[in-house]
Amino acid sequence: MSLARNIDLLRRLPRLDGLRFAEPGRGADGLSPLQEVTDFGDNPGALRMFAFVPAQLQRPRALVVVLHGCGQTASAYDLGAGWSTLAQHYGFALLMPEQQRINNANTCFNWFNPEDTARDSGEPRSIRAMIAHMVKIHRIDPRRVFITGLSAGGGMTSVMLATYPEVFAAGAIIAGLPYGIAANLREALDGMFHSPERPGRELGDLVRGASDHRGPWPRVSVWHGSADRTVNPGNANEIVKQWLDLHDLPEVPMAETNVDGYPRQAWWDKDGETLVESYAITDMAHGTPLGLADNDQRYGIEGAFLIEAGISSSYHIAKFFGLTGWIPDAAAKKAEAKSAMKPAAKPALSPAPHLARSIRAQVAEESTEPKREHASRFDLGQIITRALTAAGLMK
Repeated sequence: MSLARNIDLLRRLPRLDGLRFAEPGRGADGLSPLQEVTDFGDNPGALRMFAFVPAQLQRPRALVVVLHGCGQTASAYDLGAGWSTLAQHYGFALLMPEQQRINNANTCFNWFNPEDTARDSGEPRSIRAMIAHMVKIHRIDPRRVFITGLSAGGGMTSVMLATYPEVFAAGAIIAGLPYGIAANLREALDGMFHSPERPGRELGDLVRGASDHRGPWPRVSVWHGSADRTVNPGNANEIVKQWLDLHDLPEVPMAETNVDGYPRQAWWDKDGETLVESYAITDMAHGTPLGLADNDQRYGIEGAFLIEAGISSSYHIAKFFGLTGWIPDAAAKKAEAKSAMKPAAKPALSPAPHLARSIRAQVAEESTEPKREHASRFDLGQIITRALTAAGLMK
């Protein structure tokens, strides 16, 4: 999707309310399973809370917090990026805070306002209250809480990782900005369009100054389109530098590979765990990259700021969080348990078996009965009659 088309869609947002973008809590076609939660605790940021919890959850239980971009609702971004589909498939809980127009006319999270970038204040405090509610009500493992967001949601992801680093095991920032580079709208626009370079230590100190936390720090995945004209791609480099400094890692990548045709850089710790990774989506404009996942599944639907790129960022982010191994593990255990079971003496027939299968089963049953004294040990006509009756073709 071109930059011009994205801008045009954004300009027409007031006329698209209730049409292109869904009513809060409902998808454009009514398929979003998100449900609104109203009584979750302190809400100084005046945000709305939407959540989805599948019937089956992997253990230990995990939670992913997803923050939408400007001009989007929670449900619209859910359907577009495919997060509830991933949550259902891999068994994790989903929390999607939603901005209101009374806070920001374009429904952007206020990642640059001083009252919305400080710990225990404004929007961060509201999101923290939502997380605490989910952890308590759904018995989430506090060590398995993750966060991701697009654009302004990416900026607020940086805010949450900086102000509550002890809450998150990992985060993923898509077309976002580093924490602490703006304290007003003018500085925010300068960061978006120009992305001034700063020393890694200076960027790291901005995060260290946001709380009393001194580590360990969350792992971070960074995604950005190289043709982004809304948020300068240089911001991806600045985010990476910020978190490399916090993890005390060198700026030179430890590995450079291609994933689905796009360059990925990675840095890891002494145990081989990836602490920071960065994807550059070549020639992509501002938005979330969509495409087939490694399991040949498609997550999400193309739309405004949701761009077909041949790579599923949502899937790879869930994989980075360590959430995509649940289904294979469950299937392996199920197969192992099945093989250990003693086989049944006789297979059960389906309620409406195939006619030929029914005849074979009836013949087998007759042939195993004790031999009769007379020559005719079974009646073929009777067997066919029984098979037709079992198949529902004869009463």
